[in-house]
Amino acid sequence: MSDSVYLSVVVPAFASAGILEKNLPVLISYLHKQDYTWEVIVVDDGSNDQGATESVCHKLNCVFCFNEKNMGKGAAVRTGMKAARGLFRIFTDADIPYELDAIGIMLRYLDFKEFQLVIGDRNLKGSLYLEEISGLRKFTSVFFTRFVGTIVTANFFDTQCGLKGFRGEIADFIFKHARINGFAFDVEVLYIALKQNFEIKRIPVRLSNQEKSTVRVFRHGIGMFFDLFQIKINNVKGYYREKI
Repeated sequence: MSDSVYLSVVVPAFASAGILEKNLPVLISYLHKQDYTWEVIVVDDGSNDQGATESVCHKLNCVFCFNEKNMGKGAAVRTGMKAARGLFRIFTDADIPYELDAIGIMLRYLDFKEFQLVIGDRNLKGSLYLEEISGLRKFTSVFFTRFVGTIVTANFFDTQCGLKGFRGEIADFIFKHARINGFAFDVEVLYIALKQNFEIKRIPVRLSNQEKSTVRVFRHGIGMFFDLFQIKINNVKGYYREKI
């Protein structure tokens, strides 16, 4: 890619103009201090905010992408990854929740140690995850991660950490084959990677910021379980069979 950059950071967003305006400058300030080329891609997943998200992106010199309708976080990340020019690509959440030194750690493993994926894992020693969640959500989260780790992703229990990095060609392959639009897209990403025997490095993450969650336990939880079975159906249909 003659017009490539070293790093692309993809940020999916929905009705998040205020959150982006508050938190994107922290990410951009960090990136300005680095000695590599980079881009930040914000994907608005069908927000009806009269252009507020787009305005924030232009003000902060970010690449802006837009899904015509709200399809889900997976669809937004997929749109951003397809637009990305980075030799290495990371996606994170709109509130930029984790300490940014994780980016440097991810790039070290992706570039110099040649792992194909690097994922944040909130269960690893050294992680700091201070989220206060309801008892119901905590129970649902534990049940979901254990179910996924046992049935789908071969003991990768923390599939839902919102910080994952890829070598560019690996991102191209994975997001070409990914089909899940909702929150379970993280599971599909890891499922595809594991079927390809990609080298995956898990790193601890430290929470530095937390906006109010948009996850609704019952509505999103039920959808995620249906998506897990859809991943298995997709596999039986051969959608993940192609080799890189």
